[in-house]
Amino acid sequence: MNHVYCWLRLNLLQNVIYLKRIKINYLLIGVVTLLLAVALWPSIPGLNQTENRIAAIKARGVLRVSTISSPLTWTMINGKATGLDYELARQFADYLGVKLKIVVRPNINALFDDLDNDNADLLAAGLVYNSSRSRDYQAGPTYYSVSQQMVYRVGSPRPKTLGGVKPSQLVLSSGQAVVSDLQKLKESQYADLSWSIDAKQTSNQLLQQVVDGDIAFTISDSIAISLFQRVHPQLAVALDVTDEQPVTWFSTRSSDDSMSAALLDFYNQISSDGTLARLEEKYLGHIGDFDYVDTRTFLNSVDSVLPDLQPLFEKYADEIDWPLLAAISYQESHWDTHATSPTGVRGLMMLTKNTAQSLGITDRLDAEQSISGGSRYLKDMMSKVPATVPEYERIWFALAAYNMGYAHMLDARQLTAKQKGNPDSWADVKTRLPLLSLKPYYSKTTYGYARGHEAYAYVENIRKYQLSLEGYLQEKEKKAAQEERFAEAYPAVTPVEMATPPYGPFPLAPFSQDDVREKNRSTWLSTLTQAPLH
Repeated sequence: MNHVYCWLRLNLLQNVIYLKRIKINYLLIGVVTLLLAVALWPSIPGLNQTENRIAAIKARGVLRVSTISSPLTWTMINGKATGLDYELARQFADYLGVKLKIVVRPNINALFDDLDNDNADLLAAGLVYNSSRSRDYQAGPTYYSVSQQMVYRVGSPRPKTLGGVKPSQLVLSSGQAVVSDLQKLKESQYADLSWSIDAKQTSNQLLQQVVDGDIAFTISDSIAISLFQRVHPQLAVALDVTDEQPVTWFSTRSSDDSMSAALLDFYNQISSDGTLARLEEKYLGHIGDFDYVDTRTFLNSVDSVLPDLQPLFEKYADEIDWPLLAAISYQESHWDTHATSPTGVRGLMMLTKNTAQSLGITDRLDAEQSISGGSRYLKDMMSKVPATVPEYERIWFALAAYNMGYAHMLDARQLTAKQKGNPDSWADVKTRLPLLSLKPYYSKTTYGYARGHEAYAYVENIRKYQLSLEGYLQEKEKKAAQEERFAEAYPAVTPVEMATPPYGPFPLAPFSQDDVREKNRSTWLSTLTQAPLH
């Protein structure tokens, strides 16, 4: 029992440290917000009717936000926009009472061009704060923090310091704030340090080039790297280049403080009511430590096993997306239709005999029956989750109940409330789950001991598998679309066309219409290969 207790204490401590790295110090934000709001009080929208930036946005009826495409900032999944920056921007537009217009740019320099040319009111793209940016542009409140890390491909030489980087090995995308950090390190420690800038590639595209072996190293932020590794486990961190840096939005710097005042008031509201914490949990709370072997094994199964099961997951996914149902099944059985545990649970969804009988399942080892039954059982769990829990978080409470029992999930909520947390917030409740394994806590609950640490790991693993699966499927869709565009550029040639000379009826005649089409096609293809993918 002592080793379990020590393990839980260490696990909780690690999670607290990790959360501190990516979460906002809400008390500090509150104090700073109060002080700055007092200073900027005359500029807060509604208090000053003189013409200012916020008044202009309201008069226009549209908030213009520029961003870049990434899983954390803005992306499209099943035709629906998602992303931390996107959701925050949408809520800020609602706060102002206007519509939101999102423009996606290919790189960071293009974002700041939008501010310079008055084509955007805000940049919401996970941009780090530094002195050079704050000198030319107005920074908003911090909403999480990242460090800048240099990455390499697993299996290739790993430098221990920046001094081990040879000329031409390190490539960065244009506009990255880390350039100023590298310049300082070059002047103070690494006189021979050099790097190149590829203006045509985004940071994510350079990460892909490292994975493909086209370049040796690049630098990106720690969160972007963690997300990228879920789809490309060959990417590894060589070293940290910077300490933690605040991430913020940027707007045009001017004597008009209305935008700063509005952002401070908005962030104060969403910090106070828990909205910001929920969004951070949704997009950042499951990133955690990266397991190379587990991720690679999972992605191999996506290629080799999932294609046969996908139609069933799509058929029986109800109230949740099918990739999530597939991730749940993988966590349960690793997609082994004959999986059996020592406790007697069996099949793809690892159902107990009693649960299977209650669902009318006659063969737990039948893939379709197992997936159908597991989906229905999960739906039943979701329907029991208290209505006060936000809709998009109900699934996590249901999964905890699916793993350790509904009654113990209620105990976790009760314990959260006793400790002054929010029992309707998964971010608050999940940190209390491991406490249900410790006697000082479970002895005071209604239903007693539970393997809460297992339920915590269970839900977090599912979220990681879902993230990997969705990202992997998106990558495959992009590649398929790219191949289709190439195929359109070079359509299949019929035998008749092969027998017809491409130069027309006279070999020495001026170029034919076919030559014109080929020339235009080549020009288009060249443009295609240079265009950044989003």
